[in-house]
Amino acid sequence: MTRTFFQIARRWLLRVAAVLAVLYAAFFGSMYWLMTRPPERFAAAMATLATPTFILLPFESMWFRARAGAVHVGDPAPDFNLPTLDRTSSVTLSNLRGVKPVVLIFGSYT
Repeated sequence: MTRTFFQIARRWLLRVAAVLAVLYAAFFGSMYWLMTRPPERFAAAMATLATPTFILLPFESMWFRARAGAVHVGDPAPDFNLPTLDRTSSVTLSNLRGVKPVVLIFGSYT
């Protein structure tokens, strides 16, 4: 039985759509994985991508899920080590626990 042009075109379009779906899923997964890496590594990778890339993904919701973490209300803050403002020493949260109150402020000042 001979196939018509429309049957051949339909089969070809389905294959192309399947390949594009697999490529999109791979891109989505790799971007999500990259968002879970440290900020320096994520920023370096994003600097190499073209700007229209953001249009292809639900970037904001992916970012919030990838960077959510596992700290819940009432949990103790994870330990950290940060340099002081004058960069002469560092501050570690575990050294301050039980000594004096610590206030952690997260935000943007721009």
